[in-house]
Amino acid sequence: MNASAFYSTGPIELQYGERLPAAHLSYRTFGTLSETRDNVILFPTWCGGTHKDVEWIIGPGHALDPDRYFIVVIDMFGNGYSSSPSNTPAPFDRTRFPRVSLLDNVIQQRRLLNDVFGIERLKLIVGRSMGAQVAFQWAAYYPDKVERILALCGSARTSAHNYIFLQTMKMAVRSSPDWRGGEYEGKAQEALRQFWLNADAWGFSQAYFRQGLHLGDRYASTQDYLNRPLPQTTVDANDLLAQFATWELADISDNEKFSGNLKAALGAITARAIVMPASTDMYFPPEDSELEVSLMRNAELRILPSVWGHRAASPKTDPRDIRLLETAIGDLLAHDVELK
Repeated sequence: MNASAFYSTGPIELQYGERLPAAHLSYRTFGTLSETRDNVILFPTWCGGTHKDVEWIIGPGHALDPDRYFIVVIDMFGNGYSSSPSNTPAPFDRTRFPRVSLLDNVIQQRRLLNDVFGIERLKLIVGRSMGAQVAFQWAAYYPDKVERILALCGSARTSAHNYIFLQTMKMAVRSSPDWRGGEYEGKAQEALRQFWLNADAWGFSQAYFRQGLHLGDRYASTQDYLNRPLPQTTVDANDLLAQFATWELADISDNEKFSGNLKAALGAITARAIVMPASTDMYFPPEDSELEVSLMRNAELRILPSVWGHRAASPKTDPRDIRLLETAIGDLLAHDVELK
């Protein structure tokens, strides 16, 4: 395992017309880059996630084996490690942090890989949730650079229902008394608690709660579960809102190449793809993935039959779901790919 590092992008002009006079990407690598640079796997993070949240599925015995592959985990803008409201100096701090798009992330990720490692082509991109959106954007915008993608619980474009859900998440954060218009001190704990309540309601399925999986052996009742301490996280409320701003307008066709034509953007993807929604995910339902796969050249839909909702195949969830995820990664890596 290699230590985390930072890549300075310098000043960047952003897709939606704003700019950052100085920015950086945080990343961590695992394994050794081959002499031919043909063993690279990119694993972008997701909303609220960091490179630390990916380490559990990387290692000997896993499909993401650093003895075979050079795995690069890049933190998305807004997650508290890469440039974010919480770590950017005034006047671009807190609520003044500009909106960063999927494409902004992808363009800077490509610069990092090329400038630091001389990497031109990716063997595989694995992404979950917003990380899956990043994978779709990479494969559509740079089709000759991406051989394979695994998109877990994510979409190529944020749906209307998903957009409405995100408005409730933003309201949950901003309606807390300790939000203070984003000028809070510390972590705005009550704002985060309201965020987690929404995340509990939407992130798991009805079947998950019906089966009592939220209780386990730690909680006697649902109210005890709701009264639990906040999950251990480094999340900052302004950082969450910055990532919501990226997520709500996520659309791989929203650029000069595709002019809003999602069919054309999905059709441009030449990478071999497995799109893996969870059967009970309320953020990214399988029906949306089915439609997207039908518009792709070389994609397979594999639905995770899980009651864990959007959290399916994440750490400490059903081992059967995790095995299905690792099998999908292994299946992608087992086949040669010729980009067209």
